[in-house]
Amino acid sequence: MDRALEFVGNHPFLFGILAVLAILFFTIENKRSGKKISPNTLGMLVNSQNAQLIDIRTKKKFETGYIQGSRNIPFTEIKDRIEEIRAIEQPVIIICDMGVQAGAAIQMIGKDNVYRLEGGVGGWQGAGMPLVSPKDAQAKKGKAKPKLSK
Repeated sequence: MDRALEFVGNHPFLFGILAVLAILFFTIENKRSGKKISPNTLGMLVNSQNAQLIDIRTKKKFETGYIQGSRNIPFTEIKDRIEEIRAIEQPVIIICDMGVQAGAAIQMIGKDNVYRLEGGVGGWQGAGMPLVSPKDAQAKKGKAKPKLSK
């Protein structure tokens, strides 16, 4: 460990360049993958600017639980529906499992007012926010049949 510190001390210019390159790399990558918004900010953006929520998880995962008000456009269908998404005038929030795949979707969409949910559905649940299940949605519409106990 002492030798590593000695090496750094003997070559400050090299390590200065390394630090600058690392900062530039993370800055550029962060911009490429879109602006992140927190779960708390999502609610404010939906309420104040009528932001549209697009969940890019597979239909199977979407049906296990989703953020209220979101619609499902699986990642595999983004290229086919890109013009539909670009035509949305309100802010668009892309939702995936952990927030990573949403960055790739934002790059494909290439629009300014598109955001990704920080941490995805996992971050949403980690913040204590609820997911809507298809059963909950049916119950609200009055279509669910009550279960009778014996």
